[in-house]
Amino acid sequence: MNIRRSAAVLAAVAVFGAATPAAADTSPSPSPSLPSALFGDGDPQYDGVWRQSLALLAQHTVGAEPSKAAVDWLTGQQCADGSFAPYRADTGKPCDEKSMVDTNQTAAAVQALAALGGHDDVTGKAVDWLKKAQNADGGWGYTAGGASDTNSTSVVIGALAAAGEKPAEVKKDGKSPYDALLKLALPCDGDDAGAFAFQPGKKGELVANADATAAGVTGSLGKGLVTGAGSSGDTAAGCEKAGGPEQAAANGAAYLTDALAEKGHLTSALAGAEDQPDYGNTADAVVALAAQGATDQAAKSLAWLQKNAADWASQSGPAAYAQLIFAAHATGADPRDFGGTDLVKQLGATGPAAAEKSGRAAQDEKKKDEESDSGLGVWWFVGVCLVAGIGIGFLISGRAKRQQP
Repeated sequence: MNIRRSAAVLAAVAVFGAATPAAADTSPSPSPSLPSALFGDGDPQYDGVWRQSLALLAQHTVGAEPSKAAVDWLTGQQCADGSFAPYRADTGKPCDEKSMVDTNQTAAAVQALAALGGHDDVTGKAVDWLKKAQNADGGWGYTAGGASDTNSTSVVIGALAAAGEKPAEVKKDGKSPYDALLKLALPCDGDDAGAFAFQPGKKGELVANADATAAGVTGSLGKGLVTGAGSSGDTAAGCEKAGGPEQAAANGAAYLTDALAEKGHLTSALAGAEDQPDYGNTADAVVALAAQGATDQAAKSLAWLQKNAADWASQSGPAAYAQLIFAAHATGADPRDFGGTDLVKQLGATGPAAAEKSGRAAQDEKKKDEESDSGLGVWWFVGVCLVAGIGIGFLISGRAKRQQP
């Protein structure tokens, strides 16, 4: 889910009917009047809700309580019909027919707000809108009525699951989202066996797309942006005819494993960027492989990201940090020590300060500190006695302060 968002990409949406929100803030410099509750300092016109949703979801995933103002900003972007606009500069005015709304950012907002809890009215309206936007083939395009694509269908599946729906039972004309994904999966013959296409070509041909394949794997498994390691998956058997979403996910994971095997990362498909690493899509592939249970390749590619992705994330913004946090979470790695980088702290620095801990949480932490202090006092006394008895000095180090996100 890492196609860079720009005016050119939006033009492509109008032609092809779909695109995917960006991880990077590549749009023009923002107006100085941007709200302080917004994550990132790039122009949010096209990806504000996407990056805000990923940032809040990532913070929740690592146990950091997001800022209330940041959450309120996100809920304020919802239109009356339940859809989300990427950026509403004046939330006091209702959305109209000119307001840009899309399935991807609406689905991302649902996943974030469902995880945070307490926003059932918002997520319920959003899910209702998504259901109305479902295509006759069971899938979703980037915009309501646009041709179904793998990325959009998959992120909506994640939203439905997060909201407590059963994606297989959300149907249009008898077709579920999984039916749409199966039609976008390449067959087992050919060099790209098992991959997913983004969309069919003009003649109905399917062209393998690594980014779409990562999304297709997680979507076929009924997973969202955040997932832990699965147990379903031996991908060594290669591609087998997919009679259902589970086999399609296994086939897609096998394709990703082969694509990542040589260098440990995916390469960019953008024009003029040949042979350049695609950090965001590699992170998505790690999540997909972990969800499928293909943990060996997931771990290898995560190690590559730990070594190489810090500069990319710092230049790309909050959604990039979130993608790396999701990859770390899926593989059981520590996002606060990601190749020497504290992703949680870096993400937090791109947005409003996290909320203060609740009174109960603060009391619990104080109690733990007091108990820890008591233990430290005992060992300090023991150390002093030993020094006095045998003349050996002990260096007692202070406790490391807990890093704050």
